Amino acid sequence: MRHLIVGLSLLVTIPALAAPPAPAKSLPKPAVPQSLMQVQMSFAPVVKRVAPAVVNVYARSVVQQQVNPLFDDPMFQRFFGITPQMRQRVQQSLGSGVIVRSDGTILTNNHVVQGGQNIVVVLADKREFKAKVVLADARTDLAVLKIDVKGEKLPTLAFGDSDRLSVGDLVLAIGDPFGVGQTVTMGIVSALARTGVGASDYQFFIQTDAAVNPGNSGGALVTTDGKLAGINTAIVSRTGQYAGIGFAIPANLVKRVLESSASGGTKLPWIGASGQPVTPSIASSIGLPRPGGVLLKSVYGAGPVGKAGLKTGDVILSVDGTAVDDMQALNYRIATHKAGDVVKLHVYSNGKPHDVSATLALAPEDPPRQTTTVSGRNPMTGAKIENLSPATADDYSLDTGTKGVVVASTAPGTPAEGYGFQRGDIIVSVNGVAIHRVGDLTKALEAGQGQWSMVVNRDGRQMQLSVRG
Repeated sequence: MRHLIVGLSLLVTIPALAAPPAPAKSLPKPAVPQSLMQVQMSFAPVVKRVAPAVVNVYARSVVQQQVNPLFDDPMFQRFFGITPQMRQRVQQSLGSGVIVRSDGTILTNNHVVQGGQNIVVVLADKREFKAKVVLADARTDLAVLKIDVKGEKLPTLAFGDSDRLSVGDLVLAIGDPFGVGQTVTMGIVSALARTGVGASDYQFFIQTDAAVNPGNSGGALVTTDGKLAGINTAIVSRTGQYAGIGFAIPANLVKRVLESSASGGTKLPWIGASGQPVTPSIASSIGLPRPGGVLLKSVYGAGPVGKAGLKTGDVILSVDGTAVDDMQALNYRIATHKAGDVVKLHVYSNGKPHDVSATLALAPEDPPRQTTTVSGRNPMTGAKIENLSPATADDYSLDTGTKGVVVASTAPGTPAEGYGFQRGDIIVSVNGVAIHRVGDLTKALEAGQGQWSMVVNRDGRQMQLSVRG
C-alpha cells in the first residue's frame, strides 16, 4: 500500500513541475444534426428510386424425361430393341430482371429464361405480364425481354459507367432471392476484372460481397448514386447459397448487348487473334520488364490486329490505356466497342513498346456455317454440326485458325448425346480421314460401315473415340 501511495504522490506532483498552460482558445460550437439523414446513414432514398425498375422473372418449360435411366444408354436400347418411354416434367426457373427502357424492355440473364416456353414478368407493384424474348445470348449470358404495357411509361434504371468502379466502392444488390420477394443487400466491390469464373464466354466480372442467392440472377447491382453497375449473374459457393462472393456482368457490356438487340442478334467486334497471359518466364525470355499483357499465339492476317501489323509473338499490353492481362480481359475490352471503332493498342514488339491503331470488325463467316444435322446409322446421329470459320471460332471461344468441324448441339435421346458429344467439340478426323468441312464429316461417317475411329478436340485436349455397331 505504501508503494501505491508513493506512486500516486509522484503523479500528483508532475503537473506542478510543468510550464503554465497556454490560455484556452475558444472551441468551435458543435454542429447539431438537422435531419435524420445526418444522424443515420441510409440508402432508402436510392432504393426508393431504383427498386421499381427491378422485376421478378419466372420461366416455365416442359421437358421430356425418360422413365427408366437405363434407357439413357444407346447400347442398351439397341441390344434389347427397346424404345425409351418418355414423360413430361414441368421445370420452372426463378430470377430477376431490370427495366432499362420505359416501353417494357427488360434485361436479365440468359440462364434464367433459357428453354422457357412461358415467361412471366412481375413488376414491383405485383402486376404480371407475359414476356417475349427479343434476344437470348448464351455467350454473354444475357437476355433481352419485352412486355406489352399498352403505352404506359415504366420506371427505368439508368446505366452507369462500370469502368469507373473502384475496389471498395459501396454497391447494392436488388433482386428476388429464393422467391421471397424483392430484397436489397449491401456490400462493396471486392474485385474488378475477374476472369476464369466460367459463367459465360465473356468472363470478365465485377466481384462483390453483397449477399446474392438463387433468384438474384438477372437483378441489378447498383451504385450509391442509383446507376446500374452490372447484372448479378453468379455466386461461388459449396452449398449453392451465399458465401460472400458474387459476380456481376459489367454495365458497359450489358449496354452493348442491349444496343445489338435491335438487329436481332449479338454482333460484337472481333480482335482477330488468340493469346495467352504473359508469365514471369515469358516476360524474361522476351525482355519485357514485368509480366503482363497478352502474348499472341495466332493471328488472322485479315483481322483487325493483323491489319494493324501485329504478328504471332507480339504482346498486347493495353487497350485504350486500360491494361489487359489475359484473353478474357482483351475480348471484353473489344466487346464494349462497335464494329468500325478504332482502338489504340499499346504493344510490345521486337523488344520495344509502341502504340498501334486497330479498326475493329465483325469476324468473317468464311466458309459459310453450312449447319447440318447428322442422320443415318452412326455415332453422331442427332448432332448439329457447322463449318469452322473466324466467326464460328469466335462464337465457340476457339482459337483463331482452329481447323475441323464443330459440334453446335446434340438432340436429347440421340446416339450423339449418348456417346457424349458436346457443344464446341471439334471433329478432327474419322478413320484416319482429315475433316475440314461438313461434307468431309458426313461422307466419312457414311463410309464407316459399322466401325468409326474418331479424333475429337475438346478444350484443347485431343480424345480418341472408337465405336463398333
